[in-house]
Amino acid sequence: MSDNGAAGVGMSKATEGLLRAAGLAPEQVRRIIETALVEDLGPDLLDVTSVATIPATQTDTVDVVARADGVVAGLAVAAAVFEVADELTGGGRTVEVSVVAHDGDRVARGDVLATVTGPTRVLLTGERTALNLLSRMSGVATHTRAWADALAGSKAMVLDTRKTTPGLRMLEKYAVRAGGGTNKRMGLYDVAMIKDNHKYAAGGITAAYRRVREAFPDVPVQVEVDTLAEAVEAVEAGARFLLLDNMSPQLLTEVVAAVGDRAELEATGGLTLADAAEVGATGVDFLSVGALTHSSPILDIALDLRTE
Repeated sequence: MSDNGAAGVGMSKATEGLLRAAGLAPEQVRRIIETALVEDLGPDLLDVTSVATIPATQTDTVDVVARADGVVAGLAVAAAVFEVADELTGGGRTVEVSVVAHDGDRVARGDVLATVTGPTRVLLTGERTALNLLSRMSGVATHTRAWADALAGSKAMVLDTRKTTPGLRMLEKYAVRAGGGTNKRMGLYDVAMIKDNHKYAAGGITAAYRRVREAFPDVPVQVEVDTLAEAVEAVEAGARFLLLDNMSPQLLTEVVAAVGDRAELEATGGLTLADAAEVGATGVDFLSVGALTHSSPILDIALDLRTE
């Protein structure tokens, strides 16, 4: 990743290409990074410690190193942080990043994930923002992989939810994919989800479903149900994706038998990793787990300055 040609967003062409290949829009990633850097550097974009202690002309190399076993995600995002930091602080686009690992890889404590060479001030200025994003994304990927492993042998896949960190949804949902999971809706705009409050306000499942279909005929519709009877009603109304909320494995099995292949089925609510295999064995298509994004611990990753 050593091509330093400007790509229009403060990133090298190589970094921009990696982001696009991951399904991440470089312009949106740039906005996230810039917000984070300004939060750290203040309105004057100043790292007072680095400016005071390090000559502007000094260059060094740092290694991005795993401090724990896990699954890595967000290496191109971390690379972009250093490149954007270089631009914002007046550098000459001289940062070079070499990625050693790949997103989705299982890594072990001590593994070098990437190396970065450039102005030492830039490396240390971008360090915390790069590690915050990389560690967060890798933590989500690591947690997701545990669920994917638990579901191995069934057809079920683990889904994320909208319970994401404000401003980081795009990155966290990418990390879910890198960890072997799959994404649900990105927001309130791309999928209609009829939940309990919608059902009550509209006067029932059938009425709510029809209203959504009339208002947005091309938008996918998902319906949350709590009982076998509601599942059957939703399918008969036309729903082709059901959220089976807080159902026991026995009830999930009954719904699968009653609905057959007329709808995709998602188990949701109160799921734990210890129960994942049992729930997957009921025949549902998905398990949605808000904890993938709202409760994943970070993967400890550090930046080590080479001293030799």
